[in-house]
Amino acid sequence: MRLSCATVIALTIASAHPAFGQSTTSAFGPAETPVRRCISPTPFGSVDASTVHYRTAVISGVNVFYREAGPVDGPVVLLLHGFPTSSHMFRNLIPNLAHRYRVIAPDYPGFGQSDSPDRSRFSYSFANYAEMIDALLNQLGAKRYAMYVMDYGAPVGYRLAIKHPARVTALIIQNGNAYEEGLREAWDPIKAYWKEGTEERRNAISSLVSLPATKFLYTDGVRDPTRISPDNWLHDQALLDRPGNKDIQLDLFYDHRTNVPLYAAFQAFFREWKPPALIVWGKNDKVFAEVGAHAYLRDLPDAELHLLDTGHFALEDQLDVMAPLINDFLDRMNERR
Repeated sequence: MRLSCATVIALTIASAHPAFGQSTTSAFGPAETPVRRCISPTPFGSVDASTVHYRTAVISGVNVFYREAGPVDGPVVLLLHGFPTSSHMFRNLIPNLAHRYRVIAPDYPGFGQSDSPDRSRFSYSFANYAEMIDALLNQLGAKRYAMYVMDYGAPVGYRLAIKHPARVTALIIQNGNAYEEGLREAWDPIKAYWKEGTEERRNAISSLVSLPATKFLYTDGVRDPTRISPDNWLHDQALLDRPGNKDIQLDLFYDHRTNVPLYAAFQAFFREWKPPALIVWGKNDKVFAEVGAHAYLRDLPDAELHLLDTGHFALEDQLDVMAPLINDFLDRMNERR
């Protein structure tokens, strides 16, 4: 007789009662000693490949949080998040990749579950983020990796690429810019801040870290907004509203000016190293416009381009489209090696 886990637990509890094992006859005949075994889809003590682990590494004295899943000896896929979110944006994608790939998704300092050191003792810059992610990967023994870059993940990831070009096995590009034409009208107030760097210009863009702006990033351009959970913008905004975090984000808006002069180096990496590339782009995004997706084809003519009918955070309503595309792309890239 095979018993369910619930039955075994109930019998185990009952065995502690003094009357257990006495009168054992019933309408079904003499009772049998139960076999205390749970029928489970995975062996006891084993861990499913899609199990996500939530870990922290100390990098230059800062606690850097990261999500990790998949076989430790699998090909590495590095997921680099955008603004104003964290590795939380990849929470649904990670289990879709972990069957074969070792997935690593960090939070930059000042985002998600990573530390937020005071601005007086920590440089909130894309260059520093790239160095810290590089140190994290070295600590984890990830010597080669495919990169998923989105929004802030692009300047962080591409800095890694020009530092270690041979380590990059493939690129998955989702609304992450590397071309000046990708910075359209939405960037005008930020560009004005880059030009002058005054408190007046800084204050003029402070609304970009407000709840309406955060909600806008999740819902604008989405065909069916009912597919987007409000948990997203409430989660992100709660972290943006932490004491001191607004200034961290405004510092990063200003530091974004340092990315533009590097676009030529990023593009040279694309041309010279020709990494296999999959571009999956929310075409209705007002932050990183569709023209920025097409621009990649100048330097990566063999890239696979998919324009999706959605906005900035494409994974939130297009996971069912994107996950198969990403898996198919990664599988083909790994079969070639």
